[in-house]
Parts: sequence; C-alpha cells; structure tokens
Amino acid sequence: MRLHVMQAVSKMATPLLAESSTGGFVFENVRRNVMLEKTGFKSPTARKTGTTICGVVFKDGVILGADTRATEDTIVADKNCSKIHYLAPNIYCCGAGTAADTEMTTQLISSNLELHSLSTGREARVVTANRLLKQKLFRYQGYIGAALVLGGVDHLGPHLYSIYPHGSTNKLPYATMGSGSLAAMSVFEDRYRVDMEEEEAKQLVRDAIAGGIFNDLGSGTNVDLCVIKKGTVDYLRPYDEANVKGVRQGDYRYKRGTTGVLTKEVRSLEVIDTAVEAMETS
Repeated sequence: MRLHVMQAVSKMATPLLAESSTGGFVFENVRRNVMLEKTGFKSPTARKTGTTICGVVFKDGVILGADTRATEDTIVADKNCSKIHYLAPNIYCCGAGTAADTEMTTQLISSNLELHSLSTGREARVVTANRLLKQKLFRYQGYIGAALVLGGVDHLGPHLYSIYPHGSTNKLPYATMGSGSLAAMSVFEDRYRVDMEEEEAKQLVRDAIAGGIFNDLGSGTNVDLCVIKKGTVDYLRPYDEANVKGVRQGDYRYKRGTTGVLTKEVRSLEVIDTAVEAMETS
C-alpha cells in the first residue's frame, strides 16, 4: 500500500519538475519570456557594454591604450572617462565591461599588490597581478563583468596579458578587448612586428584604438596611452583627440511669427491660500 502511494505522489509531482537536458539547444526560458510579456513585463536582455582597449609589447616595455567613452545602454554617459587603472608602480590595467566592476576589481587587486610588496620587500611581478585577477574573476563565475588587458615591466622584462570575465587568461605580444576589439585587432595583425621602437608602437596603439572609435558605436572621443618601461611610466591622457567635435554650420534660431498661431487663450489664476513651512535641517 505504501509503495502505491509513493508512486502516485511521484506521478503527481512529475509535471512540476523541469525536464532534464539531454544535450543540444535548450529553450526553457522561451515560455518564461512569453509569460512575462503577456503580464506586461519586458523580457530580460543581455547587457551590452562598449569599449576599445588594447596593449602591445615593444622593444623597451609595454604600451596600453583605451578610448574614453562610457555608455549606459544607448546613452553616452561620460565622454572622457579613464579606463587605464593603476595596479602598482610598474603595472597598469585597462578595463572593459561594467565600469563599476573594472574600477573596484582593479582597486582591490592594487591594494593586495601593495600589501604583497610591503610584506616581501620586493617589486610586484606582473604574473602575480595576473594570478590575483584571474582567481578573483573565476571565483565569481563571470558575474563580475570585467574584461581586462594587463601590462607591466618587472625584473623578467615586459609582460602583457588578456583576462576574461570568467577568469581565463592569455599571455600575448599584443591584445585587444571590448566591443571594438575586432577593429583594433585588425590593425595589430596588419602592422605589428617584433621589437618595435617606442614611437612606432605608440602610433600603432593609437591607430588600433581609433579603429575601434570609428567602427564601434560603444567606443569614442579620445585615445589614452600608458607607456610602461623599466623604472618609468608615462600616462598620456589624452594622447590624441581622435573624434574632434565639429563646428555647427547652420543657425537654428527662428524669428517670432515664423510658425503661425492657430488659437490663443489666456486664463487668470486666483490664489486661494499660501503656506510657508520651515525646512528640516537636522
């Protein structure tokens, strides 16, 4: 008797359980989105972010570059934000993705690197910063929306890493990240060569960022550069104004009477009562 009851309960509960995936595409959220739209809610969409960041290893060090546009959906929230973040005196990091995530993640790792340097009495290594960043991002499984290009120079020479939001990293001679990364990468793949001089490398990074600015709506305004060499850092902000605002050509002021008035009505308002209340200052 007890066995029959358990079987009956299991049959009743079966429709409430989600079907187990057997591989291939899964469309479980389609019914949810249809239900949300029928009840007046907007179905969830992927978060879109915009940025172009990149870096390149040259003869004497590393050059990082970034645009300066910060977006909020289709709105340009800030035309001149800084996307190259300080980690250590010899290490800097470009951030793409969610601005708050890149800012706070780099600040936290910068603090940890400073404590590490004070504890060991040595200059922080770039691979140490890479390990701290990738472990932090992997711990949150991609929910920290920070795509980073890490560059620096230590006693082993110049190093450049690309770090993805889920925690995977690559050590590369040149790297790009962000929504304009494909345009920037096309410039690098066409013109990069080993052991470039500083001025040539700066022009290459500038052109790569400009490629993102002019071919990606999420990137824009100026080009910032950070040149890191052994013992010196040159933060160039702005290095170039790639997208200079033009001068308005026409005059958009119109004389009174240009547009005809169809009706006109004047109403007089009678003040019945007035009251003045003291504002709370505590």
